[in-house]
Amino acid sequence: MANTLKEKVLGIWSLVSYEVTDDHGNKTYPMGEDATGFIMYHPEGYMSAQMMSPNRPKYASGALHIGTQEEMAAAAGGYLAYAGPYEVDEENNVVTHHMSVSMNPTWLGDSQPRYVSLDGDLLEITSPPVIVDGKKQNTKLVWRRVQN
Repeated sequence: MANTLKEKVLGIWSLVSYEVTDDHGNKTYPMGEDATGFIMYHPEGYMSAQMMSPNRPKYASGALHIGTQEEMAAAAGGYLAYAGPYEVDEENNVVTHHMSVSMNPTWLGDSQPRYVSLDGDLLEITSPPVIVDGKKQNTKLVWRRVQN
């Protein structure tokens, strides 16, 4: 049985929900209420997170890398991905993600703390509040452990 936070988060988790709440209690779903994705924590200290809106339009060309500017913008706008090392602060229940690769170049090389709590097979991850357009926003992701 896992005792440390690092041992408890190890494995593969499937996205249940991704929501943002502002300081007035208004909730939004950046990738829709039906967003899907995975986050993985490896025992060697690396992690990967990928999330997407499932209804992104396919490229008319049918090719992997050839789409119109509009198609590519819609595809990227509905997808979030990054990976890299992670570290665990057992005392404060914080997992810090270090973005070695990222779909969003703004996050490339960034390090971001994530507050984690576990309840059975559910992992809740929240990030420190950020100010967007003058409003405080809190992000919460809920993940369910993938069973073999």
